[in-house]
Amino acid sequence: MIAELEAQKRKIVEKNANKEADDRKLAINNFGHDLRYRKYTIQEIEKATDLFSPSRKIGEGGYGPVYHCNLDHTPVAIKVLRPDAAQGQLQFQQEVEVLCCIRHPNMVLLLGACPEYCCLVYEYMANGSLEDRLFRRNNSPVLPWQVRFRIAAEIATGLLFLHQTKPEPIVHRDLKPGNILLDRNYVSKISDVGLARLVPPSVADTVTQYRMTSTAGTFCYIDPEYQQTGMLGIKSDIYSLGIMLLQIITAKPPMGLTHHVENAIENGNFAGILDPAVHDWPMEETLIFAKLALKCSELRRKDRPDLGRVVLPELDKLRTLADEKMPFIKIGGSAGTSPNNSHVSTSSIQ
Repeated sequence: MIAELEAQKRKIVEKNANKEADDRKLAINNFGHDLRYRKYTIQEIEKATDLFSPSRKIGEGGYGPVYHCNLDHTPVAIKVLRPDAAQGQLQFQQEVEVLCCIRHPNMVLLLGACPEYCCLVYEYMANGSLEDRLFRRNNSPVLPWQVRFRIAAEIATGLLFLHQTKPEPIVHRDLKPGNILLDRNYVSKISDVGLARLVPPSVADTVTQYRMTSTAGTFCYIDPEYQQTGMLGIKSDIYSLGIMLLQIITAKPPMGLTHHVENAIENGNFAGILDPAVHDWPMEETLIFAKLALKCSELRRKDRPDLGRVVLPELDKLRTLADEKMPFIKIGGSAGTSPNNSHVSTSSIQ
């Protein structure tokens, strides 16, 4: 009996090993057929990262560590699959498949990869994640409300692009401030699409949802209906967006945040829930922003507003206000407001 069990275990291990090998081969083959991306050797990756030196490490996620270095005379961020990362191989393949199909100003740009060792090479985002900036890690400067309103509209713009991808809408499944990256001009870009899923068009056109065998994402940002039923849809991302929008104006952790904001509004203490590091919140517009975020984070999916018809138009109005009220900043050594609605120099962040 014991011998039979051991034999069965060996067969299962061999089967899993063969499946992983097939997945790796499929990822490599898929990647190799896409000529829009540079294929790097592991030797090039090791040289650029100084053999994955800790001094070059700038972050760590569930997928693995991230290193900042230069490749082809270009600053890049290299994300490396940890050997023990759960579902890492599939996430690598998914990320390559999704990013090889899309190009958008508010989606992080995949420059290349080393498929054999599951390394992804991205454009370097100099100002790190929105999470780090909201919580002012490493004593980073305060984000003015104008920049926050613009970032919110950019995130919604990138998300709508994913949801409108043809022939199948893409549901991100893991939207959170840690997965929103900021470039040197504080332009925001959605990253980490390794958990993204393509929703079958027949389903997307009817009930905009379909059943997943297991939920994925970060707990506080996961659509409650998706978590309970496994039914995934584009409005699953809207819930995550709502929580993130609340964090943009409060700089508070996500746990119980909808409850805290609702209470503050009901008790006439809305100003008290806002990030105190910003001293000039436009209260009327920020209240509109907060109420929109609360609608997005409704527990029932059917109660959440449509991204393209309701959420983005409202956020675009607030972005226009932010652009009009943008403080004087220095660009290229001269004072003045930013001539580009999508850019703001580091010197404007005080």
